[in-house]
Amino acid sequence: MRVLLAGATGAIGLPLLSALAAAGHETIAIIRDPAKRRLVEERGALPVIADVMDRDGLLRAVDGHPADVVMHQATALRDASPRLRPDDPTLALRDKGTEQLLRAARLVGARRFVTQSLITGYGYRDHGDRILTEDDVFGLHVGNVGDLVADSSVATERQVFTADGIEGIALRYGMFYGRNAFSDMFADLMRKRAPVLPRGRTGTTCFIHVNDAAAAAVAAMEHGRAGQAYNIVDDQPTSWRDFLTTVARTHGTPRPVVTPRWLIRLAVPYLGCLMIDTTMRISHAKATRDLGWTPAYRNLREGLAAG
Repeated sequence: MRVLLAGATGAIGLPLLSALAAAGHETIAIIRDPAKRRLVEERGALPVIADVMDRDGLLRAVDGHPADVVMHQATALRDASPRLRPDDPTLALRDKGTEQLLRAARLVGARRFVTQSLITGYGYRDHGDRILTEDDVFGLHVGNVGDLVADSSVATERQVFTADGIEGIALRYGMFYGRNAFSDMFADLMRKRAPVLPRGRTGTTCFIHVNDAAAAAVAAMEHGRAGQAYNIVDDQPTSWRDFLTTVARTHGTPRPVVTPRWLIRLAVPYLGCLMIDTTMRISHAKATRDLGWTPAYRNLREGLAAG
């Protein structure tokens, strides 16, 4: 298949380019920075220069490049504010960006659309020991800043599921780790200043290595059912305490400093609701059954140890 990929040079995009090429697919990679042409060409893709948020520029760039599938993996995590605001660029990419890419899909003749969503759409609260599946309520508001992220996941899913003539599929990813992903961003922060760890119990969530996330995207493109969402997580939920200490040990950074919970909530509200208030355990059984996909790395420790 011919794939139009947005977010081709991101943490998932680069391994996804390699995974698509290995599976025999042809990729047209949307990139903003012309200096990254070679980066995508080395992975077998054809670069086109465009900004997903610039509707007219995007449509001009992809015109004349027919495709069967559009994949939306575009984020702007490194441009985000640690306090998370409504104008966060990644939130805009999931809402307005999805709208622009659906226009591009119609222009290039794509009938299938795979979009990036997040497990945090299940709600930033303590879900206890219950295992969450795709049948659980998604887009749950709990009254904290995390509702903005949940809303953005709902926005992208709703658009691709209801688009006329488009087979929409959503991948509800766990927290990304691996090269250039969330774990590397935390390691960079740890090198610059003493990392913080909430006093007492931390929340628990599910992670996914970027290589496993890329493999799931290819499997969803090939085998996913239209109008369906799939949880893409590894096998073993991890507490934020274990996440921070494992990242510090793997990257050789200072160990986290224990900090009062109220101070974290005050200084970085989003990090507070994510690390302190949220506990979720997610099943990937549906993705395994429908897509034939399982994570190569069972847990965070295993994936980081593999480099």
